[in-house]
Amino acid sequence: MNSDELKGKLENLKGRAKEAFGSLSGNKKAEAEGLADRVEGAAREKVGEAKEEISRRRDRKDDVEEADDE
Repeated sequence: MNSDELKGKLENLKGRAKEAFGSLSGNKKAEAEGLADRVEGAAREKVGEAKEEISRRRDRKDDVEEADDE
C-alpha cells in the first residue's frame, strides 16, 4: 500500500464520519462535504492502486528482461 492509497482510505473514512454527522444533525452542508470527501478519497485510493499496479508490472518486466539477458 502506498501513500496515495492510505491517504485515500483516511479521506474516505473522514468523509463517512462527516456525512454521518451531517445526516444525524440535519446539516445538509456537512453531509454534502462528507460525500465530497468520500468521493475524493475513493479517487485518490484508485490512483494509488494504479501506481502500485504499474510498479508491479515494471518489476515483472525487469525480471523478464534480466532472465532474457542470462
